[in-house]
Amino acid sequence: MKVKKAILTGGGRATRLHPITATINKHLLPLANKPMIFHAIEKAVEAGITDIFINTNPGETELQKYIGDGGHWGVTITYFEQTGGPQGIAHVVNVAKDFIGDDPFMFYLSDNILLGSIKDMVAEFNQGEHDCMLALSEVKDPQRFGVPIFDEHKRLVDVHEKPAEPQNNFAVTGIYLYGPRVFFDTFKHIKKSDRGEYEISSIHSHFLQHNKKVGYKEITGWWKDTGKTNDLLIANTLLLENMSEDEFSVNAEVEEGVEISGNVHIGSGSRIGKNTTIKGPVIIGENCMLDDCTIGPNVTLGAGSDIAYATIENSVLLHNITIRVPKKITQSIIGKNAQIIPRVDTHCDGHAMIIGDKTIIEM
Repeated sequence: MKVKKAILTGGGRATRLHPITATINKHLLPLANKPMIFHAIEKAVEAGITDIFINTNPGETELQKYIGDGGHWGVTITYFEQTGGPQGIAHVVNVAKDFIGDDPFMFYLSDNILLGSIKDMVAEFNQGEHDCMLALSEVKDPQRFGVPIFDEHKRLVDVHEKPAEPQNNFAVTGIYLYGPRVFFDTFKHIKKSDRGEYEISSIHSHFLQHNKKVGYKEITGWWKDTGKTNDLLIANTLLLENMSEDEFSVNAEVEEGVEISGNVHIGSGSRIGKNTTIKGPVIIGENCMLDDCTIGPNVTLGAGSDIAYATIENSVLLHNITIRVPKKITQSIIGKNAQIIPRVDTHCDGHAMIIGDKTIIEM
């Protein structure tokens, strides 16, 4: 049986990315001006998936509006709520067991961004020689992940979740393949970890301890788990740098004297005013107004934004942002409807601010 079904994550609170994720689902944050989860959907579809099931937080509505029913990708997308509160990603899979039934399936953590393809991994699994297959990637900080344990013959013998002293530099990425029923039969036998969660590594350890056939494949190309702000910015940069030239076009009113270099996309309805420099790769959304500023490289700017006088590089800016100060902004994520503007009361020293919880400002 070939893998045709996939579970994708769309829930969670992403507290490490506050305050941005206090008002937007993490999986909708734009990377290369495309919601993060779209990249995961595209990888799954490319690998032959036809039915996708996305878990959501209770009461979630925005995710469904952005993604739709899957028709855009020629697949069927169904949503299911994460019942019983956050209990770990293995619990997410178990909640979807009625959708999966007796079919093999893929589980894909949607905050994993990769440049390579998973087609070869799925094709190898479809040969039917494994109960489970894990995607591995070499990383600098394996203690943040599940770490595979090998014997002297390079056979996988265990998986340790977030070990303090990792035995190697490989991480189990958030892309997994499972044979019919094997996951759900095993879930009945695992217990919550000290963190109070059903760990996916506990599933894999149980497989290995009970002679299930667990294979692995190293992901080709770059992979990143976007769990931290800097990871998001790195992912945005690499996705921009690896886009093809035909994905960039200038559909805006551009005044004389504007300097545009590299791969640049500007959405329709935007106006690029005099003394503006844009250094690609850059994606600028629709209906933006830019004057006397420098944008790029490695910037995505959301629709409806108004930028003047500033220099912005290596940053992700959401929609309807106003920045009208002669400052350099770099390595930043700026949420929707934010304003960085001159102080009206010029007789008062200092900066006036309205700052939400967990905001970080370097001045």
